[in-house]
Amino acid sequence: MAAALAGCLVGLVGGGFRWCLEHADLLRASVLEAAAGLGGAGRLIPVALTAAGAAVACAIARRVPHAAGSGIQHVEAVWRQEAEVRSVWLLPAKFVGGLVAIGSGLVLGREGPIVHMGAAIGSGAGRRGRLDAEDARMLHSALGGAGLAVAFTAPLGGLVFVCEEVTGTVRPRLVLLTLVGTVTAVAASQLIVGDALVLPVSALPAPPLWMLPVFLLYGVTAGALGAAYSALVVGTLEVCDRLTQVPLVVRAAVIGALVGALMAFDPLLTGGGDQLSERLLAGGSLTSAALAVCLAVRFVAGPLSYAAATPGGLFAPLLALGALWGTLTHALASPLLPAGAAGPAAFAVVGMAAVFTGVVRAPLTAIVLVTEMSGAGVLLLPLLTACFAAAVTADRLGSAPIYDTLRRRMLERA
Repeated sequence: MAAALAGCLVGLVGGGFRWCLEHADLLRASVLEAAAGLGGAGRLIPVALTAAGAAVACAIARRVPHAAGSGIQHVEAVWRQEAEVRSVWLLPAKFVGGLVAIGSGLVLGREGPIVHMGAAIGSGAGRRGRLDAEDARMLHSALGGAGLAVAFTAPLGGLVFVCEEVTGTVRPRLVLLTLVGTVTAVAASQLIVGDALVLPVSALPAPPLWMLPVFLLYGVTAGALGAAYSALVVGTLEVCDRLTQVPLVVRAAVIGALVGALMAFDPLLTGGGDQLSERLLAGGSLTSAALAVCLAVRFVAGPLSYAAATPGGLFAPLLALGALWGTLTHALASPLLPAGAAGPAAFAVVGMAAVFTGVVRAPLTAIVLVTEMSGAGVLLLPLLTACFAAAVTADRLGSAPIYDTLRRRMLERA
């Protein structure tokens, strides 16, 4: 009962967060359109907008423990009894701070704040329901999974995320709590954001079996890209840690200004990346050079945005990065592929899951999440093949799962 009631609340909060972000994106697009009509001086408007948003979001996060960043590492630490949920202000700080940071154009994902808010709601339900410590921890983790389900309209993905990434275990009671929480949360959120696929892709033919070795090799490259991205995220955080003479809010404003300058050049270079991913999956035309530039810019802008210490996640930018990598790989390899080979949309979908696996090291979560988001069930064999290769490659390169690294950093700095 506690999981069902809390799940409804997670759905309403998470759905409301998504609704607000959608309207923030529309407002930002209107501002950019108006700024473009002002000539050269208008380019300063997105710079100021994102700088102010990053500074405000950072100031909000500073006042509440664990409010900065994704929050998923905190959810995992609570499960391992390495941390506690200590502030009732975590939920409003994540909601407002995440809305301001992501809405202003930083390259961050909505899933981190929604997962963290879901887990906080689960923790509160456990306290008010006077559950014992074990059940309260399970409810905290289960409702975090419900948050991920709401973020991407992926109920099964939320369940797999809890078992594979957050807890690393499959317990009947945990599974049941997560099922109840995700079903009620997604149902409630659909009252606000609807039930459409997040990143729909047109009907794809199943790739021929002879292409599986191609996807295996493709997964190797995606795993290497994911390992490099993880290293850049951690390296950027460590560099910013050394800037002790620069106030945190000022640092966030500078990062926001840099991202805003990119947004003035091309809005697709910034933001969570949903619009970019949707365009690529729909077959939107970008030249190989444009794909390479967008990939390189977002590869750097994502870790830089995360270092601003505002609320915001890593998942959505990772998915956009994977879609870019997949589309670019197909564009470069297509002259070598015979007729009947998989098209760019198939490579983009598989790339989303493979790059995600290389960074997070949760292949089942990646496969289920991407399949639910896109509806591309015919790509199951290529997804399994590429994600296997990506996980093995990242491991062999010595890259640790990103949330393990972020959790250790969080505990060392607590």
